[in-house]
Amino acid sequence: MLLPAAAPVLADDAVLRIGSKRFTESYVLGEVLAQTAAPHARTEHRQGLGNTAIVLAALKAGSIDVYPEYVGTIDQEILKHAKPAALDEIRRELAQQGLGISQPLGFNNTYALAVRGDAADLRALSDLARHKELKFGLSHEFIGRADGWQGLAQRYGISQRPSGLDHSIAYEALAQRHVDVIDIYSTDAKISQYGLRVLEDDRAYFPRYDAVLLYRLDAASRFPAAWQAMRGLEGRIAAGDMIAMNAAAEIEGKSFSAVARDWLAAQAAKTEPVSAALPHATPAKAASPGLLGKLFDDNLWSLTRQHVTLVLLSVLLACVVGIPLGVLAAYAPRLRQAVMAVVGVLQTVPSLALLAILIPLLGAIGTLPALIALFVYALLPVVRNTCTGILGVPKGLKTAALALGLKPNQRLLHIELPLALPVILAGVKTAAVMSVGTATIAAFIGAGGYGERITTGLALNDNDMLLAGALPAAALALLTQGLFELAERMVVSRRRISSQQM
Repeated sequence: MLLPAAAPVLADDAVLRIGSKRFTESYVLGEVLAQTAAPHARTEHRQGLGNTAIVLAALKAGSIDVYPEYVGTIDQEILKHAKPAALDEIRRELAQQGLGISQPLGFNNTYALAVRGDAADLRALSDLARHKELKFGLSHEFIGRADGWQGLAQRYGISQRPSGLDHSIAYEALAQRHVDVIDIYSTDAKISQYGLRVLEDDRAYFPRYDAVLLYRLDAASRFPAAWQAMRGLEGRIAAGDMIAMNAAAEIEGKSFSAVARDWLAAQAAKTEPVSAALPHATPAKAASPGLLGKLFDDNLWSLTRQHVTLVLLSVLLACVVGIPLGVLAAYAPRLRQAVMAVVGVLQTVPSLALLAILIPLLGAIGTLPALIALFVYALLPVVRNTCTGILGVPKGLKTAALALGLKPNQRLLHIELPLALPVILAGVKTAAVMSVGTATIAAFIGAGGYGERITTGLALNDNDMLLAGALPAAALALLTQGLFELAERMVVSRRRISSQQM
């Protein structure tokens, strides 16, 4: 029996939605799943959704049906087991949440710590405690995980305090000697590329991280043919295959879909009869399209449309809610501090934390939670400037309005709001420009926008892809600021003309 939290809320049950986290291997496995299921069902790959908390929330909410996960993560992070549990026990506990777990896909991608190859006296994790001078640069998720840094430091007696470092740039930071120790996944392609030494887990701290599929139980019944096809991947992806696929994406620059397609084609060729198998030429490495090619590729317009839509709707909503709140704060001194405090506190909530909270509350990923998050961040400048503008209206004008017998609502509409308009517009401009930058977080929950390129660039440590997302966002911010400044000048000019006519 499914729990209410796992009740389907999909807008279109005919689409099999596949999720993935924000690192290369998850992107690739997501594409392998999507292409495997594609002949049997309509599929959609919602890639790069963020960390475990966000992807799991999306799965429970029914916004995705399946995603690649690891037994160790399910065991300790999701089910909170203090000690490793058997797969059957994990399966029973997940079933109570309306979720299921497949058999392992064939490889174990465990956590490990790595150092530069020239660190001759570092061979095992127990060696780290003797070197107090070492600088640790660890991913934020590894630092916070139950099976990550805290337990590891206790087990091995390591006293250094690590710095948070995104996994995508950790290898370069290690090579440049900014840090001395990083956390890695054992199937990372860059281990051999950078000539790193993986330290032996000589006290057996890390559990196994066999790759599996974590899925909604109802998905298996809604897409029986597609599910059987995906189950055909169980036991077929060897560690060497996964390392090669990661290398194809990160080092050779192939797209995730191309990497998945090549591997599936190679697997299909293995099952062909010998007489039907023909020699294939080794494909040449695809030339990188470079910055301009990535900047002006086929999806530029769709990403721009998604980004602009998020900004426009969030700022419009902030104006609809924020301007009345600002008026209330101006008219009710006793409520002013409370209103400003609430919108100020909302502004301080970290973006990813807010998204992680909104997904289970709304039961969805994509545009809706991203829109609400952007609205929250746009609210403060609109409320503050509206209140400031109203309070800045000269008292003499207010007295004259009272003498003319204008009612409070007439005074507000015909005197105070028009005079406060330039200040209000300045607040809306600030909110809009901020929203253009903040909207890049939408990609972490599948809402699109320029953030898709940024998250992909982070996953691959691809500076061209990062710039292909950052440059259009910067251009859009400049355009937005210019349009609002033009609007402000027009308002001031009209006010000047009106005053001269009077």
